[in-house]
Amino acid sequence: MIHPLLRCLGATALLVSASSAQASCRQALALGLDVSGSVDGTEYQMQLNGLAAALENHSVVTALLQPGAAPVHLAVYEWSGPDHQNLIAPWVRITSQTALSDLTTTLRHHARPKMDVSTGLGPAMLFGAELLRIQPDCWRWTLDISGDGIANTGPLPRDISLPDHITVNALVIGPGDTRPLGESQEETTGLVAYFEARVIRGADAFVEMANGFEDYEAAMTRKLLRELEGLSLVQAHD
Repeated sequence: MIHPLLRCLGATALLVSASSAQASCRQALALGLDVSGSVDGTEYQMQLNGLAAALENHSVVTALLQPGAAPVHLAVYEWSGPDHQNLIAPWVRITSQTALSDLTTTLRHHARPKMDVSTGLGPAMLFGAELLRIQPDCWRWTLDISGDGIANTGPLPRDISLPDHITVNALVIGPGDTRPLGESQEETTGLVAYFEARVIRGADAFVEMANGFEDYEAAMTRKLLRELEGLSLVQAHD
């Protein structure tokens, strides 16, 4: 079933397409942020600020604003329980530094809504896939899921079906320094293995790892660069 908010956005996209010719985009990138009960208020803000800072990283900006290349489209949403997904930033065509700055300002000023505390990874992936569906004129579709735990409610990631053309990457957030070193490494290793086996999809899909929310900005920067660098106008047609 299509989420009501996405149905509205999809109708708007169709009206825009019908009224004006739009250039194709080289990549539609939807970023889903974990805001389940395991993420406290400080970690929530670190996640939003970390994503904003990663998008402002010089190398990421260069990759996004490649001269002569079609633009990248970005959307950001947050997720927790099966019926709790919230769109933070609808699709933005990153055609200028101004467009990017507007997006990062939105992220930094976003207030956390009241949401379920459970971890519905499967529904979060379905929401992201539906979000990507309303971007039909792109050359590549990428869904990013950030998470600090395994699914514990709703359809499990292994039980959902997604379109074959969507690549699903993940950013796993480990416990950082909140646990003894051995326990921390064991938990992070287990999370990475879970996301590799159950969540990511696509031939070139990958898992990036953050050593706690303190490391989120650096990990997100690495992930964005891996996804964006080299995706030029020429390569998109290969």
